[in-house]
Amino acid sequence: MKDFDHLMSVWQGQPKPDQLSVDEVLKQVKKGIRSITTRLYWTIIAMAAIAVFAFVVTFFLAFNSWVTTVGILIVLVTMLMYLSLIVRHYHILSKRDATLNPSEYLDGLKAYQKTRTKIIGWFYYIYILLISTGLALYFAEVLSTSSLPFKLLTYGSIIIWFLFTTFYLKPRMFKNEEEKLNLMIDRLVRLKEQFD
Repeated sequence: MKDFDHLMSVWQGQPKPDQLSVDEVLKQVKKGIRSITTRLYWTIIAMAAIAVFAFVVTFFLAFNSWVTTVGILIVLVTMLMYLSLIVRHYHILSKRDATLNPSEYLDGLKAYQKTRTKIIGWFYYIYILLISTGLALYFAEVLSTSSLPFKLLTYGSIIIWFLFTTFYLKPRMFKNEEEKLNLMIDRLVRLKEQFD
């Protein structure tokens, strides 16, 4: 009997799991989503500006070779595809309100994370490949009168930049966003379990 009383006192003395404040969790989730949507918003603005510039270059500058025009068109179409993807993700994240139905919001956030991870995984490599191809075709004419060292420097810089963005920058950017989404989803799951 003495052991049972001791066991009960130890069990009752265990710290209770922290109860999450609904307001605090929703405030943190909104802040995290706002951070992601703000970054997406500025990416949309930058991509739109670059796409307009590529459009102007394609249709208002005269080139001697059709290969150059094809290169710029490849870059332009690739940027428009990426822009449409970002706009879609921006609308998915910004149209929902976590306070209206947190359970539905949680399911939507999980679906967004799953879809974004899958799409970004394969689309990024297609994006890099198409941009590289477009720039290589564009620079074929633009650098035709340049010296060999300058051509090598230009193409080498482009290759280094794409390797840097693919193998260094991309994993860190998407890991950071993935961690933010995981944290928000974890908080919402804990909040949901608290009320179940």
